[in-house]
Amino acid sequence: MTMTPLAMQPPSGGTDDGAAALAPLFKALGDVLRLRILRLLKGDSLSVSELCEVFELRQSALSHHLKILVQSDLVVRRREGTAIFYRRVLPAGRDATLVETVFHHIDQQPLDADSAAGMARVQAQREHNSLHFFQGNVDRFREQQELIASWKDYTQAALHLLDHCGDLSRLSLLEIGPGDGALLPALAQRAATVVALDSSEDMLSKARATSAAFANVTCQLGDTTTLLQTENRFDVAVANMVLHHTVDPLQVLHDTAALLRPGGWVVISELCRHDQAWAREHCGDLWLGFEPEQLSVWASQCGLESTAELFIAQRNGFQIQVRLFHRPTLSLTGLKS
Repeated sequence: MTMTPLAMQPPSGGTDDGAAALAPLFKALGDVLRLRILRLLKGDSLSVSELCEVFELRQSALSHHLKILVQSDLVVRRREGTAIFYRRVLPAGRDATLVETVFHHIDQQPLDADSAAGMARVQAQREHNSLHFFQGNVDRFREQQELIASWKDYTQAALHLLDHCGDLSRLSLLEIGPGDGALLPALAQRAATVVALDSSEDMLSKARATSAAFANVTCQLGDTTTLLQTENRFDVAVANMVLHHTVDPLQVLHDTAALLRPGGWVVISELCRHDQAWAREHCGDLWLGFEPEQLSVWASQCGLESTAELFIAQRNGFQIQVRLFHRPTLSLTGLKS
């Protein structure tokens, strides 16, 4: 009797739906360029033109790869005005563990030299655009911000969460991006010392004038990365509607966690994700808000624990998230104490 080798026998029980569902995922992952795109989108949302700049490719050549990544549910596309932006999808569904594992391994790989250089060019252009906006709108900063959200509403919520951190009278506090310094008096009345950190000298001049009556406030030019090179460390940090103006919000969060002493707190007020593209031009926004889940994931990656959150509805469909994060008392791996 002739027998068919086991390896040659057809599968029983019909088609394997699980395997069929996984096929697009593994097809998408089976290309070096697509893996590099996913690595680049680790903590960033990039437009088609920015991706073309990074990889020095024509849009027609890149679009094919982006389409495959979208179809496999690894990235999503979003139109913002005339531009289309791509970002990585947070793992969900039955394949979440697999996708999360894949992302973890991809993220452990350093960017190749060409991609790193291209990303540096993109970030430099973003930073230039942001600084140019603030230099030209110093005297209209509050007016521009009020187009999106009421400063009073989200600031009161931020102070409410700040007061949950306990008595700050002997503690040091860092405000990242103080803008015109409107929040500094309230912070100075709560903390022993306050450092106001801003990368715009024009905005910092406004902050100095606003806080001139408070001897415990120091205004410092720079960003979180440069501050990290000093010996300054803080018990509390506040970022009040700042992250959506930064080139690399994940890096800012990482730096902030490292600037905290163990047991420290971070208060963040931020826009929830929205589709009002006009905010880029009129408010200097580099990001159109963030999904609350995305901020939670980023904070966790930086060793911060989410402890409280408030959500405030605003005009034009905007929503503000005000979050309180805690750095555990035990030292965090990879962070300087």
